[in-house]
Parts: sequence; structure tokens; C-alpha cells
Amino acid sequence: MQEYARGARGEGRVIGLVPTMGALHEGHSALVARARHECSRVIASVFVNPKQFGPKEDYKKYPRNLETDAEKLAAVGVDALFAPETADVYPDGFRTYVNVEGISERLEGRSRPGHFRGVATVVLKLFEIVQPHFAYFGRKDAQQVRIIDEMVRDLNLDTEIVVCPVVREADGLALSSRNSYLSVEERKAATALYRALEAARNELSLGVRDAVQLHTVMRRIIEAEPLATVDYAEIVSADTFEPVVRAARPCYAVLAVFVGKTRLIDNLLIEPSSAGSEEFAFQL
Repeated sequence: MQEYARGARGEGRVIGLVPTMGALHEGHSALVARARHECSRVIASVFVNPKQFGPKEDYKKYPRNLETDAEKLAAVGVDALFAPETADVYPDGFRTYVNVEGISERLEGRSRPGHFRGVATVVLKLFEIVQPHFAYFGRKDAQQVRIIDEMVRDLNLDTEIVVCPVVREADGLALSSRNSYLSVEERKAATALYRALEAARNELSLGVRDAVQLHTVMRRIIEAEPLATVDYAEIVSADTFEPVVRAARPCYAVLAVFVGKTRLIDNLLIEPSSAGSEEFAFQL
């Protein structure tokens, strides 16, 4: 992989990297399409990273089908697939980790201790191996993207992070590899996340800015769904991911919800429609 990437850079190619854990869906295809539009060499990685799973999480059962993923990536125009073995990424005696302090302990970090240390570590390794000019991530994982962006800035990495919109099913459910865990009834129940975010957006459009009121609206919708259990539902700063009292500067409505035993996340980006404006623009 390093030889291929060095060769591409030596030819003056612009390299785009799409990091994945496999079990690919249309959300990944959208990332590749964006990279294909902006770069002359597109590399995708498939690696289920053990360092970002907790001891009671789904590492062993996480969906894996490298042959199918490779076919999908070839069909959407990826130039190279990097699919390393775990022992190549984490050789015996591996003991070096990356931790972005502060933001990594909130929300997802609070619910999944050590998760973001594993994410930051593997992403830095991918960046060092592939040396991409651009790396493409989906906004569904908003906190993860913010942490990676901070790591890039703090460590002076020569990679620009490109954040792409959430890709959704027709009924609003954000695409996720973990959706495959849902039963038919759970799949119906999972739309509660989108409905809760829509309700928050509607309240904001009516002028509501109080975070507690927005929390309450989101929780009410999710708690009305018998198969769903709220892990968190908050309004947070888009920069620090700390809770805010009022929705103002760019912020997120963020959700983590268990539907049955499957944990799903989603978010609504809230930002001023223009500089100095009190009107909001939304990205669901």
C-alpha cells in the first residue's frame, strides 16, 4: 500500500482515502463518489478495528464480507483497496496510542470508554500508510469526524478532512452497517431517531432555542417507541461537543438509542443560515 501510494504521489496524483470497516452500503458509495469527483486516485480501506470496540461490544459479530465489499468498491470506481490483517496493523508488542483529550470523553466516549482512542489511532496509521491528500467521512459520525479533524490539526498532518452528508433510507433512517442487526419490527422502530430529530428541527423553526425543551421533545418521541431506549439525547456545541443551554452558534442535536440490542446514532446539524443571522439552516 505504501509503495502504491508513493507511486501515485510521485506521478502528481491527488489521493483520496475512504476509510471503512466494510459491510458497505450506499453511504460508503456516496463517499467514494465524492472522492472520485475530487481526486485522481481513490483508495478505500476495509479494516474492522478491534481497538475501537469495548469488551462487551460487537467486534466478533460485526458483519464481514470482504469479497462482496471488494466487488462493490470496484463497481463504484475505487482504484485500490487496502484490507490489512489485524496483525499487520497491530503487531505483537503494539503499545502506541493517540488520544484527543476532552472531546473524546463526552457522549460516545462516555458511553464507549476507549472508543475514540482506538479510532484516532487507526486513522492516524491509515493516514501514515496511505498519505492521502483528502480523507472522506460521513457526518453521521459527527463526534468522530470532529476528533479526527482535531487530531489532523494538532499533529500537522498533510491530509484534509472532507465531511459528507448523512445518507438515509426513504423513511429517514440513517444508513449504517449495524442496521443489518435489526429485526423487521426493530427496523420500523428505528425510525424514531429520525422522527425525534425532525421534531427538534420543527421546534427550532418555530423559534425554540432552549436546550431542555429540545431534549424533552426528542426523548418524548423515542420513549413512545416500546423497542427503543435512549442512551443520550442532547444539544451540543459543534466544536467541543459540550452541552449548550441554548441552540445558538453551530451545534448538533445528537442521539444514541438502543433499538432492541442494537445501538444506533444520528444527528441534526444546526447552524446560522448566514453570518450574524438569527435564522437557522439545518442538515439532517
